[in-house]
Amino acid sequence: MAIYVDVSSAVHQKAGLKRYTECLVDGLGPLLGDRLALFHNGGSVAKVPPSWEGLARVSVKAGYKPWRASVWLRQLSRFWMDELLPDAQLFHATEHLLPPLGGIPTVLTVHDLVFERYPEYHKPLNYWFLRVTMPLFCRRATAIIAVSESTKRDLVTYYGVPEAKITVIPEAAAPGFGPQDPDRVAAVREKLGLPDRYVLTVGTIEPRKNLGRLLESVGPLLSERLIDGLVIVGAKGWLYEAFFEALERCAWRDRVILPGFVPEEDLPSVYAGASVTAVPSLYEGFGLPVLEAMACGSPVCASEVASLPEVGGDAAAYFPPADTRAMTRCLRRVLADASLCQEMVQSGLRRAALFSWERTARETMDLYEQTIEGSAPEAGPAH
Repeated sequence: MAIYVDVSSAVHQKAGLKRYTECLVDGLGPLLGDRLALFHNGGSVAKVPPSWEGLARVSVKAGYKPWRASVWLRQLSRFWMDELLPDAQLFHATEHLLPPLGGIPTVLTVHDLVFERYPEYHKPLNYWFLRVTMPLFCRRATAIIAVSESTKRDLVTYYGVPEAKITVIPEAAAPGFGPQDPDRVAAVREKLGLPDRYVLTVGTIEPRKNLGRLLESVGPLLSERLIDGLVIVGAKGWLYEAFFEALERCAWRDRVILPGFVPEEDLPSVYAGASVTAVPSLYEGFGLPVLEAMACGSPVCASEVASLPEVGGDAAAYFPPADTRAMTRCLRRVLADASLCQEMVQSGLRRAALFSWERTARETMDLYEQTIEGSAPEAGPAH
């Protein structure tokens, strides 16, 4: 019997979802052994990491949009897809897409409901799809993983999901995120053209990341010579035009560095070289950059909303995300106080160490077993 994990987000390189799926599968491998199997859309041409080559794998040829439409339509018609998963004991949907399975128990990971809280920050078609399908997926899933208590509260509030159906299992920084060799940090700084002292933010460029306000907030810090620049790491996402228009009007445009997507082998050194990492988001389902920065020894200033205080705990400093002056004050307090900065580095290292993918994988496997056991038909009367 096989436990299938949907790795579509990993093989199609979907930013944070890719990292979640890769780290989870790597953690589950030693625990599940031959029981672990992979599923993805996109057919056999999709590439998987070399470490997964020996795992059983099933795929469908459909691209993302056709597959998404097929899943929704067959969910509506209760036209089950069980035949796609031979010998399946359980299916884990790791992104917001749950195939209709009639005789196979399912686990659905819900990362966030940002489209419910901020519909204006989504493309209309994507918002419409999620708004219609997510309540259905949550009803049909046998069990749900929420990556934070914040996401769990949203599931209860927006969809009325019973709390007993939701298990909170947090993410963690990937194993490569940790203190870095100074020579490596210097080499990556030179490679990417980064200044000596910089405020860093990491994430896809989209409206909820609140980058316009961060851009405004660093101006005084540059004038006071507390930093030499702002570094924004991340690829373009959607609805980013307003940010780039603001950037072009900005008086300190030449002090803003956008290296785009940074490979995972270089990203820890970018974190380690930062004077402070800022996470100014209006909403995060988990906020992985908080832990990644802390694990690499960067002090963190973050929004005081959604899951961010839950993840950063007492190790981060916080600000209201809509208040640029408060954001500036928070960043200034850390940048101007070497003792506080060092204290935050040490507390951040301790905080990040509380989260691990080994723990996440074990708690996920435990939920698999509970779900399988709870879905097993009761034995009939003895004759």
